Amino acid sequence: MTFRELGLSEKVLQAVEASGYTHPTPIQAKAIPEALAGRDVLGIAQTGTGKTAAFTLPMLSRLEQGRARARMPRTLILEPTRELAAQVEESFARYGRNHKLNVALLIGGVSFGDQEAKITRGADVLIATPGRLLDFSERGKLLLTGIEILVIDEADRMLDMGFIPDIERICKLVPFTRQTLFFSATMPQEIVRLTEAFLHNPVRVEVAPAASSPAAIAQALVATEPGPAKRETLRSQIRAADNFKNAIIFCNRKRDVAILHKSLVRHGFRAGALHGDMDQRARMASLEAFKNGEVDLIVCSDVAARGLDIPDVSHVFNFDVPVHSEDYVHRIGRTGRAGKLGTAITLVTRADRKHVAEIEKLIGRPIAWQRSASFEELGIADEEVAYAPRHERRGRRPGEHHKQQAGGRERKAAKPNRHKPEHRAPERRSAAAPSRGRHESAGDRPVVGMGEHTPGFLLRPVKLKPQVVEEAE
Repeated sequence: MTFRELGLSEKVLQAVEASGYTHPTPIQAKAIPEALAGRDVLGIAQTGTGKTAAFTLPMLSRLEQGRARARMPRTLILEPTRELAAQVEESFARYGRNHKLNVALLIGGVSFGDQEAKITRGADVLIATPGRLLDFSERGKLLLTGIEILVIDEADRMLDMGFIPDIERICKLVPFTRQTLFFSATMPQEIVRLTEAFLHNPVRVEVAPAASSPAAIAQALVATEPGPAKRETLRSQIRAADNFKNAIIFCNRKRDVAILHKSLVRHGFRAGALHGDMDQRARMASLEAFKNGEVDLIVCSDVAARGLDIPDVSHVFNFDVPVHSEDYVHRIGRTGRAGKLGTAITLVTRADRKHVAEIEKLIGRPIAWQRSASFEELGIADEEVAYAPRHERRGRRPGEHHKQQAGGRERKAAKPNRHKPEHRAPERRSAAAPSRGRHESAGDRPVVGMGEHTPGFLLRPVKLKPQVVEEAE
């Protein structure tokens, strides 16, 4: 099947051919005809399958007739992040080169006045994040009563970021008769409820099992220890990677993004950073530097995990195993796009066992260990030492610890106490039946210190200042 068989306008077909595309992806082939017919569409497809063009192309064909009025956009596209919104704007610029349409972008971190000027002139296409859109609407700078087509993209990411209440408010502000195009990679129960409330007899378009991982991506688990050793493992993996061109490195926390980025730069790697606390100009500059090849590595939080179309990424490294198993699918989807091969490597510590099991359950298959490692071989000796009885950790023979304590008590009892009256010592438990801690239950091993939850900064080596000893005269 070719794009000419989908019913798109001649102007859109010329732009598509100029971009070098001739055959649509499965999601495009199924969704575009239904969208052109004016029906609501519920699209479910894994990341990297061309969902953006699946709603961009039919919208351009339908917008060839009519013009927008001031402060009343004709179409609205909702995106969870600023980067995704900017990416959709680029798609309209690429495929709408033969159209004279006004495209407005409403995102945070950009001048409010410049965005208001574009809305005032009239916008045929409005691309926005939910927070900035509601800000404009509440100030009376924007009317949504003229919306003809509403697109909700990356709905599951909207759920993770807490935007669902905002989406519900926005859906009540747009006309009831609008056409709704709803796209998501996964379908949690909350998303199903949203589609039932705001889509009218939708056509369900599903081209791959929800939350499946692309077959073109080679996945592997790498055993490592936490703390500084984990950063050393990452550097070794980058240096030893086959067919390495560039890589996206994911961390779970923004603070870890900054620490890892600084560490990579210190060790001579060309690396950038991208996380939610950076201002918009710095975020776009870092992303552009990675796309242009000025840096080989970009360390990100999950702000870059969804939908970003960065061409020809050879590797993805999960420095941290994602807490939510769906995020794993989106992270590794940044590589292996457009039919190319990719590699996804995840660094795993003992504390990640539960999260890895959830990921393997979600994707429906186990992930191979590099060098045939496993959880059983991942620091098992350290784990045994951590939970060993105290006398074994100190190298004593069994019972020696209790004998020393008993000897100390006998010597203390032999010395008379002149200041306190005689009293009966409280009854003590025998060594054969030691008391359990407040947080222990029968059969549980005692937790030593913080157990597996020791923060990384406590594991750093400490440099002691030399002490100056004054000599006696």
